[in-house]
Amino acid sequence: MKKKVMSLFFVVSSFLCFSQSNDTIRVDASKVNTSVLITGTHRYLVYFRMSKNAARTMTQFWTRTIEKTVENGKQVLVIKQEWEDKDTIVHNTTSVCDALTMQPLSHKSWWKGRGTTEVNFTANVFMFNGTAVTAADTLKNLKTMYKAFQSAQGRYSLNWNLDLEVFPALLYRKGVTFLIPFYDPGISTPLMEVAYTVTGSAVLSGYDNRKVDCWLLTHESKGNKEVFWISKKTKEVLKLEQEFGKESARYKIKLPFSN
Repeated sequence: MKKKVMSLFFVVSSFLCFSQSNDTIRVDASKVNTSVLITGTHRYLVYFRMSKNAARTMTQFWTRTIEKTVENGKQVLVIKQEWEDKDTIVHNTTSVCDALTMQPLSHKSWWKGRGTTEVNFTANVFMFNGTAVTAADTLKNLKTMYKAFQSAQGRYSLNWNLDLEVFPALLYRKGVTFLIPFYDPGISTPLMEVAYTVTGSAVLSGYDNRKVDCWLLTHESKGNKEVFWISKKTKEVLKLEQEFGKESARYKIKLPFSN
């Protein structure tokens, strides 16, 4: 009898450990909370270090504006971005999402030296530099981009270009792994289910010696590790530390003022 009880205890304990170590949320429309998003203008300082003690380089300022509005009778989020380097604008986007689920509705982006991409998920339209792209296109890069766009059609997805807005809307708890259906509109990579894990907590020190308790959200792939610091109070992404290669790193730091 004693052996049976011990055996049962071992099975139950093993199940609990397995369950805790496999705490996974497959993100869908019911697993986001857009009410936490803070409307208005937000700015980030972005820079690289190509080795541990190297000077900061490739500095950019990212301005991101979140607006809740109505388009065609539908409650939507309109998120605009503008990326500046030292003397010019290099990238801007306008993304429209469902206000409740963050399902992408449209995305228009411009890159310096590349041109404009427009994606309309509702109308199933993909345009590159003003010309409609279809399945009949034979140019390799256009065909690949269009195929990637079609991978997200008719499915729930989230705009990977809006990761700094998506992460605040997730439902955090220690140890959870989010499987996020990300698609970056206009590029050649199809919709992917990408894993991000809450690996712990840490404290950032701010102005007036204010301590900000944060979740650490980690994503790793070959040769790449990203750690996002997300405020437990406001849900904002306050910092990114991204390591790639042997010693190279990229940083994003949320600025406290938006002037």
